[in-house]
Amino acid sequence: MRENDISYAIRGAAFKVHSALGPGLLESVYETALAYELTQDGYHVKTQIGVPMIYADVKMDVGFRLDIIVNDLVIIEVKSVESLTDVHHKQLLTYLKLSNKKLGLLINFNSSSLKDSITRIVNNL
Repeated sequence: MRENDISYAIRGAAFKVHSALGPGLLESVYETALAYELTQDGYHVKTQIGVPMIYADVKMDVGFRLDIIVNDLVIIEVKSVESLTDVHHKQLLTYLKLSNKKLGLLINFNSSSLKDSITRIVNNL
């Protein structure tokens, strides 16, 4: 299964979670519910995965954590904030580069409509 197919399934699962829970909860709640939905749909899901940084050919464990990675291909960065800012987009793009992944979804569950709160970020896709 390719990144775009997985992305479609992630969006469907995110809408299901948002419809059930609504806005206003902690990110960890949405992360747990989204991981559950994707697992139920048959995807291989990992949460809170550490990502090392390599600088000057030295691997440094500096505490970067991916919220969710699906089938080891698509990163999901879960937010529950008033509004997304440039730093949120840059954060996910950096995670994609550090992990050598091509596609990430930035999802802000703290909105009345999730339709405009999912951003697709690509790294050489």
